[in-house]
Amino acid sequence: MKKTICGFAAFIFIVSGLTLSVQAKDKESLLNAAQIIENSQLAFYYQGTDMKANVVMELIDKDGGKRVRVMTILRLDRAQGENQKYFIYFHKPGDVRRMTFMIWKYPLKDDDRWIFIPAIDLIKRIAADDKRSSFVGSDFTYEDISGRDVDSDAHTLLRSEVFQGIDSYLIQSLPLEPTEYAKRLSWIDKITFLPLKEEYYDAQEELFRVFTSDVIEKIAAGEGEDKKIFPTVTKRIMKNVKTGHRTKVIYKSVIYNIGLKDTDFSERHMRRPPRSWIR
Repeated sequence: MKKTICGFAAFIFIVSGLTLSVQAKDKESLLNAAQIIENSQLAFYYQGTDMKANVVMELIDKDGGKRVRVMTILRLDRAQGENQKYFIYFHKPGDVRRMTFMIWKYPLKDDDRWIFIPAIDLIKRIAADDKRSSFVGSDFTYEDISGRDVDSDAHTLLRSEVFQGIDSYLIQSLPLEPTEYAKRLSWIDKITFLPLKEEYYDAQEELFRVFTSDVIEKIAAGEGEDKKIFPTVTKRIMKNVKTGHRTKVIYKSVIYNIGLKDTDFSERHMRRPPRSWIR
């Protein structure tokens, strides 16, 4: 009888321990999901103190027809995960040449966005409501270019899995306020925290957009003890699976920590950017 009671007590102890372990794991998953997304945002949008890159954007329709845009992108970080400034200068094609786009990004309020249209010599402010609209006719939105606030969604860690040979987290993100997608799934590299793939689902739970990081390169900045390596997505694709249209973006000549300043990101420079920026 004594052995039976001891055995039952041991069983209860084990079951209770397993229950507590599962509860702790669930709680950890809920906590870690937002942290993983935040780390992914830092890895994707905040590498280095600043950045310059020459970018080729290809807009490809379902029949293979292609339009190409060539631009220079500059980015300045005020602090990790905090305010940022972006500047984009268009070189080609001719109808958008000299057009510039500037973002002042804030983590706790709507970003400020401006576009300069040289044909009419006009600097136009882009309304906050337009952040999910198409960026210059591509499959990327304005928000995709500078990033979405982590707190705009509720995040859940669904599981860990191997994605294309890489140990990854699979995160589900549900918008807290209505937007053009109802759910996003993100596969995030456990080591670099770079997003490897994102799937966007509409209100009918149908897949309509897919983002992939096709090429990731290690970009060096600095020398000697100051040398740092930044894993960087240098080829990315966003595809609209319903229309068949896709946008391929290739980053070339990526340079980090070049010494940009706050004053570089101004309306004056939107009209007349320094030559060193746009070479």
